[in-house]
Order: sequence, then structure tokens, then C-alpha cells
Amino acid sequence: MNRLSKRDVVLLVFLTLAWGLNWPVMKYGVQQLPPVLFRVICIGGGLVALWAYARLTGVSLFVGRDRWLTVLRLAIPNTIIWHLLVVMALRLLPAGRSAILGYTMPVWAVIAGMLFFHERPTPRQALGVLAAFVGMVLLLSSELRAIAGHPQGTLLLLTAAAAWGYGTHLLRRELRDIPTLTLTFWMLACALAVMVIYTVVFERSSWRMPHPLEWGSIVYNILLAIAFCHAAWSYLARKLPPVASSLSVMMIPVLGVFSSIWLLGESPFWQDYVALVLILVAMAVVLLPTRLVSLAARQSEANAE
Repeated sequence: MNRLSKRDVVLLVFLTLAWGLNWPVMKYGVQQLPPVLFRVICIGGGLVALWAYARLTGVSLFVGRDRWLTVLRLAIPNTIIWHLLVVMALRLLPAGRSAILGYTMPVWAVIAGMLFFHERPTPRQALGVLAAFVGMVLLLSSELRAIAGHPQGTLLLLTAAAAWGYGTHLLRRELRDIPTLTLTFWMLACALAVMVIYTVVFERSSWRMPHPLEWGSIVYNILLAIAFCHAAWSYLARKLPPVASSLSVMMIPVLGVFSSIWLLGESPFWQDYVALVLILVAMAVVLLPTRLVSLAARQSEANAE
């Protein structure tokens, strides 16, 4: 199994911070603005940033005609369904708990691998997914009443997470010869086209110019959540097996919960802290080399004695 290099670990840390903090930032942006219009502005700006970076670094954004159907096939679960459903659900649910539901993705990635790609998780992967799943259940347990009050929001986010889990498998298998930046750019462009149609048809009557603080949320999304994070995630998803790449971002919902506490005043519970430990265990079991995991286990046993 491919492992994370030191450079990849740094990339993962910045990805986790940027995407984790984005949940309360995005929640603020969609509270008053039409949610899909908000995402259209963010993705449009993100595409400009990615185009500028591609020009600066000399990466070609050209994709041959025979590849476009495959690009669209990758975009549907990874960007179109995800972006459209998440912003619609975020108006209905707390930001922290929205992050948790969205990042049930690793469980869906395992299910998709078994159902569609004839994969069987290794014992370590299964243990990691189980620890992450228990952590998710704990995080959700304190908000079950709030979530039950908005079943449509919960359904939208679970659908988005399932689509993303399936999409991680496709990213690892398809168009490996196309630069990650190029693939990311065109997948986001496909999502933008769909979301422009949606906001014109269903949200046009409520369009308005964003307020200054809403522009702050938009700029954050353009530069970090869209341009940087999507390119970084596509790179990791294409390098690591789907279960490992999925669990590699499991700190994002934890950061989403705690940043929402800090920025939006959402209240923490004891389950949040236990879940944090479980998710750290899940990431360590799946991502660390076997010898390090064994050494840590032996050290823990020695300390217990």
C-alpha cells in the first residue's frame, strides 16, 4: 500500500485545517445568501485561481475529446453531487454536525469497494473504519434531536457522502495519465455548469450582492476550500488506496465540530472528545507503517504492566 511521504503529511495537515475550518465559514456564507449561488461564486473564483496556478507552473489544462465522458463520470460523484447537496443541507443542520455526516464517507468507500469493485478491506483497514464509525456515532449522538428535525438535510448529506466514497475509487482507477491539477479543474468546471443552471432556475428571485463578511467567506472558499483543497485531495486520492485516502481526512469533521464551537457558539459534549481519540486511532492504524503500529501497541502493553 502506498504511504504518505513527509511532504504528503504536510499537505494533509494543511488540507485538514483548511477544510475543517471551512464548515463554519461556509455555514455563515449560506445562512442568508442562496446556497447554490454562494457555491457558484466560490467554484467560479476557485477555477480562476487554478487556471492562474496552472499557467504559472506550466501545467496544461488540455483534455482530449475521447476523455470528456470519463471526466464527467468522475465529476458526478466527486464534485457535482457533493457540492450541490452539501450547500443545500448546510442551511438545515449545524455546521459541525454537517461535517460529521459528510465525512461518513470512509464507511461508504468501504461499502462501494465491496459492492462495485470486488475489494475486501484488510484487517487494519476494517479496524480503522470501525473506530472511525464509532467516533462518528458518538459525535452524532449529542445532536440526534436536531438532526431528526431536519431529515431532508441528513438525507442530502448522507447521499453526498456515499457519492464521494464511490468517487474515491474512480479517482484512483481512471485517467491516471492526466495531471491532477487538470482533472481537478475540469471536474470543478462540470460542477459549476450544473450549479449555474440550478441557481438560475430555482434561486434567481433571491439573488443579491454579498455583504462584506459574506465576501470573506467567499474568498476563503475560493482560495483554500476550492482551489487548494480540491487539488490536494485529488492528489491524495489518486496516490492512496480508497480506504486509506478516506481515513486520511477523518480529522476534518472533528475540526469542523470544534471550529464551529469556537466560531458559531455550538456546544461541545463529552462524546466529541472521545470521538477525537477514536478517529486519531483510526488514522494511525490505517496510515502508519505496520512496524510503527506494532511498536506503539507493545509500548502501550509495557506501560500497562
